Amino acid sequence: MGKVVLSASMSLDGFMTGPDVGPEHPMGAGGERLHEWLFDDTPDGRLDAEVAREASAAVGAVVVGRRTFDLGLEPWGDVPYPAPCFVLTHESRDELPMASGTFTFVDGSLPSALEHAQAAAGERDVLLMGASVGQQFLDVGLVDEIRVQLVPVLLGAGTRLFEHLGPEHIELQRTATIESPHVTHLRFRVVR
Repeated sequence: MGKVVLSASMSLDGFMTGPDVGPEHPMGAGGERLHEWLFDDTPDGRLDAEVAREASAAVGAVVVGRRTFDLGLEPWGDVPYPAPCFVLTHESRDELPMASGTFTFVDGSLPSALEHAQAAAGERDVLLMGASVGQQFLDVGLVDEIRVQLVPVLLGAGTRLFEHLGPEHIELQRTATIESPHVTHLRFRVVR
């Protein structure tokens, strides 16, 4: 079985979106800056492209929250990764087949969503997307690895990746640091 991975691009001041997230600005005002490193096709961007390819190749299934789905569907135009995607929601809905995978809507139960995602992922990783989903899975001890793409920008406001965690601290062990001109890729194992 693969790992359960929380991965996000984040500003130096801890935001994974800019302020005013909504249909007009799915990443918040100025939040697109956090993903510019993914689209750099200059020689400086080769290392980042390699890191992104390796991470994508490991994804066997994705779990997202309903808000991430609602705001991401139009910009993605497909599932966010070429893999089955499970949407945590309290609303019943039929599956939504896309070109690269299918969105399956599962009840708001984290264990149920994880069970579906792990069955679909097999030996590959389950990727968690969205601050709320990441925080919920961290709170109940279901995350194995955290990957942060630390972007050298201060957004000043937006959605913080680690804002609503429980009172107990979560110990991490850094397993990798990869620096490029555009972003620093940090990888941590969650210590149990």
